[in-house]
Amino acid sequence: MMLIIKRHNTDPYFNLATEEYVLKNFDEDVFMLWRNAPSIIVGKHQNTLAEINVDYVKQNNIPVVRRLSGGGAVFHDLGNLNFTFIRNGEAERLIDFRRYTEPILEVLLKIGVAAKFEGRNDLTIDGRKFSGNAEHIWKNRVLHHGTLLFSSHMPNLAEALHADPLKFQDKSVKSVRSRVTNISEHLKFPMDVLQFEALIEDHMTEKYPDARLIELSSEDHDQIHALVKDKYHTWEWNFGYSPNYNFRKIVRTEKGGTLEFDLDVHNGIITHIKIFGDYFSRYDTEDIETALTGIEHHPDAISRALATFTIDDYFANLTLEDFMPGIF
Repeated sequence: MMLIIKRHNTDPYFNLATEEYVLKNFDEDVFMLWRNAPSIIVGKHQNTLAEINVDYVKQNNIPVVRRLSGGGAVFHDLGNLNFTFIRNGEAERLIDFRRYTEPILEVLLKIGVAAKFEGRNDLTIDGRKFSGNAEHIWKNRVLHHGTLLFSSHMPNLAEALHADPLKFQDKSVKSVRSRVTNISEHLKFPMDVLQFEALIEDHMTEKYPDARLIELSSEDHDQIHALVKDKYHTWEWNFGYSPNYNFRKIVRTEKGGTLEFDLDVHNGIITHIKIFGDYFSRYDTEDIETALTGIEHHPDAISRALATFTIDDYFANLTLEDFMPGIF
């Protein structure tokens, strides 16, 4: 039997937790369609800070959430529709990107859009990507999910995922920047994302005659919220889980000269930091370096560690607000 679970929540923390919950607590095959409010979803093996535009994310209060599956970082908004298959099977036969994207291609061909499967895990229209897919195996179950860019705001997508490649040296998987397109640009008649969602849902009920539409129970919601609290809304999962990396950044200030920051970060913790530059100081900046060693590479943690310091004593004419951009 195939369960089609109706999803209404657009909170990215809740939606990513829902996938893990259903994967590990349901026995049936499952299909789900869902959307996230503006957010960045990073692959399980990625260095989060190396994938995002930290300033843009902070200014726009964009959630950043790590998912269970590998692959690259993606930007979600309400113009992007996500689909998820969770199925049982033999471990060696579970990974099959073509199989799980086939229903999406069938719907698009029905409405006259010449979409195709290309490369390792992408769906394209006229050579431009509109869907990236990833998979995660748990016991004898596979979680396959993909994005469907329908009417996403492309400038936000480009800006949110822009990161300075010179800042980081690490062994994580860098997202591949691809030429992308929205499905809505290729339609022969107008349609919104919710109408497109309904088309896919109708197709799935036709394709799987034993499919049953259900809603998550209140108990399911309680368990998912607990998973959000314990995992998906935590810094440890979304940032601290990142691979070890070296971070380097140069900041040129108007009043305090140039500062160069070199950090080694292991499991999200600063294990070594050295600050260079042509700045002047009254006290030895090793005090600052010592205070930041062993601290999470996170703005709040660093701000707390430096709260008792007068930054001007260590970097003449600078404030904490001037200093902080150099560490991110």
